[in-house]
Amino acid sequence: MLSSLFSLFSLKDLIDILLVATFLYYLYRTMKDSGSLDIFVGVLAFVVAWVVMYKMMDMRLIGTIMDKFIDIGLFILVILFQDEIKRFLTELGSRRGFKIFEKIFKSKGEVVDAKRWIMPVVVACMNMSKTKTGALIVIQRTMPLTDYERTGDIINADINSRLIENIFFKNSPLHDGAMIVASNKIMSAGCILPVSHDTNIPRYLGLRHRSAKGIAQTTDAIAIVVSEETGHISYAHKGELHLNLSSTDLEHALSALVEND
Repeated sequence: MLSSLFSLFSLKDLIDILLVATFLYYLYRTMKDSGSLDIFVGVLAFVVAWVVMYKMMDMRLIGTIMDKFIDIGLFILVILFQDEIKRFLTELGSRRGFKIFEKIFKSKGEVVDAKRWIMPVVVACMNMSKTKTGALIVIQRTMPLTDYERTGDIINADINSRLIENIFFKNSPLHDGAMIVASNKIMSAGCILPVSHDTNIPRYLGLRHRSAKGIAQTTDAIAIVVSEETGHISYAHKGELHLNLSSTDLEHALSALVEND
């Protein structure tokens, strides 16, 4: 019996299962990072109930009603998850998909070059923390942030701790927005970011922290925050906030993230 079962199971079936499993895993991770996991689970439960009731148990009345919802479900899902779908497709089309090949051919020199921005950013955050100067710094990784760069003023300058501090100085016209770092350059400042509506964010955290989590849910960027009220340093990545870090903790965290790229 087992031999006949295995004879029906071909290599094509194995590849099919692996592809579906990979797709579901990336979909689950995207929804979890964006804080939409509960909605995703609800939609999945609805689809499972429809399959069981209509396709397996042949309950025609309830099945027909649910079938109508399934017909228009695709359009509803596009409306509900438009940001998540955009992120998923962007991530799929970015160089993240070729990450394994990059790791094979990437030299140590390239890793060191990618870490050049870390110390100036850490030093600037440490100095701004001492003076309780609020700041929001976004570090681009594999997903482009061009749309967000255009919401601010283009700078395209070399990364320098004094320049970062001047941008976020309280009387600076750019201090209220976010600064975006990409390709070892300060690309723009005064940028507008998406705000996270996650109810699990502590109430005492302000708009900078919510914007940091928002960009970390929408993209794979690293968002660093210096609190104007407390001077505490935090960062957001993959939809998670890491609060109250020392400058040493921040340096180690950023170095580890870069090395894992």
